[in-house]
Amino acid sequence: MNALTQKLESSRFLFIAWSMVAAFGAYFCVYAFRKPFNAGTYAGMEWMGMNYKAVLIIAQVLGYMLSKFLGIKVISELAASRRIVLIISLIGIAEISLVGFGMVPAPYNFIFLFFNGLPLGMVWGIVFSYLEGRRFTETLGMGLSISLIVSSGILKTIYLFIVRIFPGISEFWMPAFIGVIFLPLFLFFVWMLSKIPPPSDTDKLLRVERLPMTHEDKKAVMRHLGWGIGSMVALYSLLATLRDFRDNFSVEIWEEIQPTRDITVFSQTELITGAVVIILVGSLSFFRNNIKGFWLTLQLMGFGILLSGLASLLFQYKLIEPYTWMLLLGMGLFLAYIPIQVAVFERIIALFKLKANAGFFIYICDSIGYLGSVGLLLYKQFFMRDLQWSKVLLHFSYFTTLFCLVLLVVLSVFFNRKLGIQSPITKKLQDFSIY
Repeated sequence: MNALTQKLESSRFLFIAWSMVAAFGAYFCVYAFRKPFNAGTYAGMEWMGMNYKAVLIIAQVLGYMLSKFLGIKVISELAASRRIVLIISLIGIAEISLVGFGMVPAPYNFIFLFFNGLPLGMVWGIVFSYLEGRRFTETLGMGLSISLIVSSGILKTIYLFIVRIFPGISEFWMPAFIGVIFLPLFLFFVWMLSKIPPPSDTDKLLRVERLPMTHEDKKAVMRHLGWGIGSMVALYSLLATLRDFRDNFSVEIWEEIQPTRDITVFSQTELITGAVVIILVGSLSFFRNNIKGFWLTLQLMGFGILLSGLASLLFQYKLIEPYTWMLLLGMGLFLAYIPIQVAVFERIIALFKLKANAGFFIYICDSIGYLGSVGLLLYKQFFMRDLQWSKVLLHFSYFTTLFCLVLLVVLSVFFNRKLGIQSPITKKLQDFSIY
């Protein structure tokens, strides 16, 4: 263990700050290889009767979705010694694919966005593997989660700013250009990740040691918690589909609801949302009692789901402005979505002493979630072709709110029964509670 890692191990404040910055920076840079292409509009272009931008997004999301299915095995079984080589290799493949997107004439270059999405879907799991299984995972995970919230909006603003400075760069070459800009930064943040010390003995006691999973481990977990995990996957999938649609077509949505908006609106709404989410979700780390932390997490998710549905209702009846709608919709969405990534499965693993890691659960959720995202895009193209993007977002937000609330009730009943059965374990875990 080198001197820097020892320093991080001896200072709680430095460790938390370093880990949050490393995770935020690494995943922010990942978005520079994934999202800039959708800041373009590709106006007037079609392929086989479909909107060309929708074709590009579907191609990338299909690759990303396949990556999530592969990640169920790859990330859950990943050894710590292989993380650095794998994450750098994945980003290298993504950037080469963006170069191909720029070189090959449209519309046939869409295939390169499939190969761009294919490696990128596994990066989140690698980054989170440095943070999970710790007393402060919810706080550490905020760096990763805030990058997920704000990165796309900020990168859209950066994209539009660079277009103004270099108007000669086409919409097809701009993604590769931005990737080259962010590559050195990405490598720096990966170096920061590599210096994070492993979980301490106290971390392992409170949150259970996280190890690569075997096939038998996965079968045992699903036998024990299958119905609860299935309900969580369904809930997460709806939230992921809504989040992805809002993000991918935010340029078109803003053009419909407020054509005179400033280009900074993309980053403004997401930065405000990020600040609220980091405070509320990050505060869950203060509850060492895993039972209390788990139920508070579900309550926070319920609040977020209700907020997103209420925001859409108020906007439909013209009681709030477009800016407020997009802000509150995103805020509620992420207050429900982010806890599943950084808190819910953390608590479940600790509560039931599972031989598992969060990557296994999250990649099951993500794989189904992106399948839903592709399904919504295809449904829009073939059955709601003339309906505005903003109307699709409004209607799907109602659908998501209703079904997510039902699923949250199902989850609460399931885990309440399971925790009742697990009374010897929960009693032991309560001995570590300070709240």
